[in-house]
Amino acid sequence: MASLNIGGGGSGRSIFPKGPSFTLENFSNKDFIVRDFIEDLSESAVPVNRRSGPGQHAFDPKPFIRTFENALKQLAALSEELGEKETDLLTSVRRAEIQHDQTLDTLGRKLDQSIDSFEQLDVALNQPNGTSGSDWNGRSDGGGLVAVQIGEKLDDLDKQRRRAQDASFLIQCWLEVSENGKLTSLEDMIRRQGSGENKVRCAIIARQLMRMSQRLDPTSWAQTNGSKKVNGITNGVTGYKGHNTRELIEKFSETLEKDLLKQFDESYRRQNFDDMLECSKVLHDFNGGSSVVALFVNQHQFFIDRSQLITDEVTTDNETWERLADPDSDPPGVEPSLQSLIDEIRVVMQDESFIIKRAFPYHEVVLTKFIQRIFQQSIQQRLEMVLEKADTISSLAFLRSLHASRSYINNLIEDLKAHGLTEHPEACSAQTALSLDQQLDELFVPYLVGNSYIDRERKSLEELYSSLLFKFTIYHSRRKKVPTGFMASLAQQGTQLLSSAKDAYIDRLDSSELTPTQKAMMLRVAGLRDQDNTAKNEIEVTDEDGVLSIPNAKRMLKWLAEGVRRALELGSGSDTPKDVSALLNLLLTSMGQVYIETALDAAADQALSQETVKVEPDISYLPSLQPAITITNVMSRFINTVLIRLAEGNTTVRRGMELQTKTAVERIESKTNNIVRSTITVVLNWVTKLLAAQKKADFRPKDSDLDTYLETSQTATCQSICAFLNKLASLSAQAIDGQNIEVFSSELAISIRDLLFEHFKKFQVNATGGLMVTKDMSKYVSTIKNWPLSKDVEEGVEVLSEIGNLFIIGPEALRERSRNFQTGGPGRKLQKLDFKAFIVRRDDSGSVGIQSVLAGL
Repeated sequence: MASLNIGGGGSGRSIFPKGPSFTLENFSNKDFIVRDFIEDLSESAVPVNRRSGPGQHAFDPKPFIRTFENALKQLAALSEELGEKETDLLTSVRRAEIQHDQTLDTLGRKLDQSIDSFEQLDVALNQPNGTSGSDWNGRSDGGGLVAVQIGEKLDDLDKQRRRAQDASFLIQCWLEVSENGKLTSLEDMIRRQGSGENKVRCAIIARQLMRMSQRLDPTSWAQTNGSKKVNGITNGVTGYKGHNTRELIEKFSETLEKDLLKQFDESYRRQNFDDMLECSKVLHDFNGGSSVVALFVNQHQFFIDRSQLITDEVTTDNETWERLADPDSDPPGVEPSLQSLIDEIRVVMQDESFIIKRAFPYHEVVLTKFIQRIFQQSIQQRLEMVLEKADTISSLAFLRSLHASRSYINNLIEDLKAHGLTEHPEACSAQTALSLDQQLDELFVPYLVGNSYIDRERKSLEELYSSLLFKFTIYHSRRKKVPTGFMASLAQQGTQLLSSAKDAYIDRLDSSELTPTQKAMMLRVAGLRDQDNTAKNEIEVTDEDGVLSIPNAKRMLKWLAEGVRRALELGSGSDTPKDVSALLNLLLTSMGQVYIETALDAAADQALSQETVKVEPDISYLPSLQPAITITNVMSRFINTVLIRLAEGNTTVRRGMELQTKTAVERIESKTNNIVRSTITVVLNWVTKLLAAQKKADFRPKDSDLDTYLETSQTATCQSICAFLNKLASLSAQAIDGQNIEVFSSELAISIRDLLFEHFKKFQVNATGGLMVTKDMSKYVSTIKNWPLSKDVEEGVEVLSEIGNLFIIGPEALRERSRNFQTGGPGRKLQKLDFKAFIVRRDDSGSVGIQSVLAGL
């Protein structure tokens, strides 16, 4: 706060101090505080000699009264002065406001006058025929029409002026080239003003001069092939006024084009896209842009670098090639050098498309040319080298390389489409997508045209199948054939098929076209160690080689599935039904006929040979039915699930495949049924033979043999038959299952039951022998019931137990039993004739009790 000026000091001091004095400035200070102001007034009221002393003085209010009264007087004076100043300021403000309002009124009137003048002018312009312009509301809706018309006329005049100038300049240039043999004006224009617009104008003028030369100077165009220019004379004919205008203009055009191409190339290296765009526009107007496109594409660093590497050989390691030729190993994928090239192309295409978009006004045309050069030069050359190398390894290696290459290049196409190239980040245009697809198709046409691909695929699978089944075919070709008649003719067809497959395999191994890798792979698949030991009679085979193998069948289907996948991805959709039909024929021939049916024929031969044997028949062939049935089911499911579904696009082919598959499966089922039928015949023949060897004394033991007889659980015939049937049950369970084994067991059980039924009608039985009959019947029943039988058959077998009881029960029990005969119902029941036939075989059948029972029948 400003300090107060305290009066009363100096020689003029009065008795009482005057008190502080202050002005308006003391109160206008921003640091003014009322409390400090009062404290200063209070301090100034106490004299200095009383402020500090040795003793205490009584309070004297008079100095304070005088000081505050003086302060009040000064404050009153200041208040009056402040009021006067406030009044003056208010007066000045009112005066300024009045002046401001007057100024606004004046400006408003001037603005209204300007608007009125503008509207009058507008009306006058729109009504040029003298119509009054005072009626502003009568203005037409096309305001400014005259101004627009004037502008259009000015534009027309400017265009005419430009055309006149261009015509004048063109005439000037023609006079220069025709009379002086130079194009000084054009050269000066380029040298002084080398902008893109002037270069475009020079290019246009050069084209116009060429047309003028063609019409005005025909002699310079009347040249023949092989002409020479000597001293300005071409072909012996002088040009226009002694100058060959055509040659001069062409030379200038070439120079202009070279300069522009050089400028474009330098701008490309500096990444000056705007300058590149100008050059490409000029050259496009000059000659369609073919030269600048060729420069950009042909001189691209990618092609220069890759041209040095394109001659490099395919250097994939031997292990990879062996994996590629091994049908049991997964394909290793695309060849590394081709993969590296495609990966680099993916990056180059994405980067260069950005440059093409900014450097060319017709970027899609340039991009198409660039794509063609990429595919037709770089990719195609490397692809051919990879496939040629794969073809020297094996046919499977070629097919796998072809498929992997097509898939990888197709992925490149899809990536480029998704990137968009010049349309990035949007998807690429339809024209670019079409160009990419077309290049992909043209790249693989030589390998997929016609039936060339599917023939290779089929040939490769044939080689693999013949290798895998070679020992199998050798084994069965050496097997002795026993059937005669119609079966002999069927077996003869199978023998011919085996011989042809075996001979084809051996001829293929001896072929000079077979590569060392493929030959080694075929020998490995065939399980042959010595590749020279391929003569027909020198190959050693075992019984295991002639047995069906489910793992081998799975290998065959796996190889086929891989081939189907390649056919789907490499072939066209329209060819798919035809291709899978060809593969189906191969599968049904190799797996159906050569493999499954050959094994079934062998089992059928063995079954037929056992029908008339004099010793216990060997039915060890039965387990071979199980793998045949399993392989047939798997093959049929694969055909119906995969191959036939892929042929749905062609109804005729699909129906043919379905019929072909049905015929093949039915033929296999028929052969299987024949084996089962033959087995039933073998079993019944052997059981009949064993029953025929039953001794008559087995059921009429002598009294001297009772001790030994009673210790015997069953007769020898029963034991032999049951042992044979148990063996049959074990082998049949390994051959068939489910409902098939139930039908087989049920039919066999009924036949054996009937044999036993008739068998025991032939023997005389005494009381002790009746016990043995009961034991034998119980053994037969228990043995047969261990088989998987239907409920009806199981009840039908139980009748055998009743036969044993008929020989041991008394007359009363027989009489009671004779009252409960059943004449209907499923299965065979004990009838009156059967009952009588068994009763008369009892030794006591002549007794009164038995005779009374017989009489009651």
